[in-house]
Amino acid sequence: MNEEIEVKEEKLVPMWPPTDSGVIQMQSQHIGIPVPTTPQGTPMNQGVEFELPLELQQQGWKKFWSKRENRPYFWNKQTGESLWEMPTIKPQFDPITDPLGICAPISAPPIQISHMANTPVPVVKRRASEEMGGPQAKKFVLAGPWDLDVSTNVIILERAPCSYMHSHPEVEAYRCSLLSKLRQSYQEICHSREAIDAPKDSFNRWLMERKVIDTGYDTLLPSNCYPEISLSMYREIMNDIPIKLVRPKFTGDARKQLSRYAEAAKKIMESRNAEAESRKVVKWNVDETFQWLRKTVGATYDDFQDRLAHLKQQCQPHLTETVKSSVESICLKIYNLSMEHAKKVRDKSSAILKEHGMEFPPPMSMHATRKVWCYPVQFAIGCPRLPVVEYLPERDQALLRFQGDTLAINSTHLQKLEHLYRHSCFDDKKFELFIPRVWVMLKRYATFLGVNPSSNTANADVQDTQQSLPVTVFECLNRAFGVTFECFASPLNCYFRQYCSAFADCDSYFGSRGSFLKLRAVSGSFEAHPPYSEELMEASVNHMERLMSDSTEPLSFIVVMPDFREPTPNGLIRLESSQFKRRQVTIPAYEHDFRHGFQHVLSKSELNVRSVYGTVIIWLQNPAGHQRWEPTEDRVQALLEAFRPGRERERDRQELLSPTRQGSTSDTKEVLVH
Repeated sequence: MNEEIEVKEEKLVPMWPPTDSGVIQMQSQHIGIPVPTTPQGTPMNQGVEFELPLELQQQGWKKFWSKRENRPYFWNKQTGESLWEMPTIKPQFDPITDPLGICAPISAPPIQISHMANTPVPVVKRRASEEMGGPQAKKFVLAGPWDLDVSTNVIILERAPCSYMHSHPEVEAYRCSLLSKLRQSYQEICHSREAIDAPKDSFNRWLMERKVIDTGYDTLLPSNCYPEISLSMYREIMNDIPIKLVRPKFTGDARKQLSRYAEAAKKIMESRNAEAESRKVVKWNVDETFQWLRKTVGATYDDFQDRLAHLKQQCQPHLTETVKSSVESICLKIYNLSMEHAKKVRDKSSAILKEHGMEFPPPMSMHATRKVWCYPVQFAIGCPRLPVVEYLPERDQALLRFQGDTLAINSTHLQKLEHLYRHSCFDDKKFELFIPRVWVMLKRYATFLGVNPSSNTANADVQDTQQSLPVTVFECLNRAFGVTFECFASPLNCYFRQYCSAFADCDSYFGSRGSFLKLRAVSGSFEAHPPYSEELMEASVNHMERLMSDSTEPLSFIVVMPDFREPTPNGLIRLESSQFKRRQVTIPAYEHDFRHGFQHVLSKSELNVRSVYGTVIIWLQNPAGHQRWEPTEDRVQALLEAFRPGRERERDRQELLSPTRQGSTSDTKEVLVH
């Protein structure tokens, strides 16, 4: 083509490709909102004159000259279509917000544009080989524990684009280094002030609890929260004072723990400015405990545990009052440090944007009531030039390295991210920014979960945050209850291509719809498996109830929660008391599996994890949702069967023996791996 055609491209401007990403239409100018640049396109510059009509330019048409034929031809950069004759103007409607053209003008015949005559000109393609689509078109099939071809049935109210900066490896490396320092500071402050280790996973739950109320400008570091003192962090620190209590295995361990608790309680009351009455009560109970330990011979395990419970009941209120101000100062110190770190990240981001002639836009708000298909998060500013991230392929994994920081991901999950990227991100059709954006996303989750960069491992309990349901369960949810959307997922563990996640900025390129608490859903069927954070669980239930109260269209939420019933504020108890609850079932512990939270780096044999606690499934539905997706006995039994241990392995085995496997495998090879 280059030898035959001298390309003389007319003055064209970047434009908005029709995608399933829900690009904001030009109508947003009418409501006072600047037209955004997004991962799905760049705004139009309306100050340039064109030889082609503006409508054709908006639909992607360009004009070229063929030296071989000695005449002009027309090419559409969106669809790859090539015509000799002037193309027709198709009806204007947004394929995402109005894919069926319902809101478009009443159908009139397509307008024909011709310099020769007003009669319609037959459309003739230049070459049959350039035919795009059609029944013979190849379809990308991606094998794996997901189904990214399921379309959404979720309708939401239109929303404003976000004012975050696009993912940038330098900014993310700096942000994550500051978060790691903050995590270390939490440990050091707890150790120096209260002589305890920071409660296990308390920092992660603090981040989740802060995200529920944070209105700041950083997506990871809390920077604008009220109240400033986290009740979650305060409660967890206080539970470990004077020492962290664990369930001992042997009688000797129970005796040692009772003695340690008594000594630590006495030390706190003697070293702090405690009230005289409190000091007296604690000293008397501690002395009585030591006397009992000296006199008692042959005490049983239960004797020591009962004595410890009695001592804690007598002393803990006085200890709490004594250390209250100190624990509050720890919580406040961590929050203030987080605000300082967030400001440093903001300054670094502003400096990078300034180098590229850009700046952060003012916060946008939209009070639209237009109903649209649910689309990924959009950005209000363009993407600056990104630095190079090394891509090092291995046999079953790929390594991504930036400034010596190497992150690993399984090849199958990298292909999944590429598939999601193709569906959701259209500012990078050549995938030039794909690897840097994957690195940023991997770095964000590794830092958030406290993963050791050298081994890609974290605490055993942290992986619960990223646990997902088995593939057989998702298949049943979609088949029996019409579920097409996950309320709490990530690009690494999602099953559908539409989901909500914790980090709107780095996940949006891979299909994220942002935070679930900000999703204004009107109708649809959802699966919700929130991470374990009491504040997040309770806020999620409140949000679901608001959505169902405000909508008369079908809404259904199938909520999966661990069967934890503690004396502290409990999201499960709040869920069970919901006015929209239609049904509830409980799966006993050790009778079902989950998929491991680090499935993107583990081998296939390590993916299924037996649940050591019970799991509660609750259906929340408004009247219309209940009528459409009622949890009948047959449907519920099918779901419980899908949870049975080993069902996912059976499914994989049957798929491997399926006679259609060969065709699927060959199609899978069409997926590009970068």
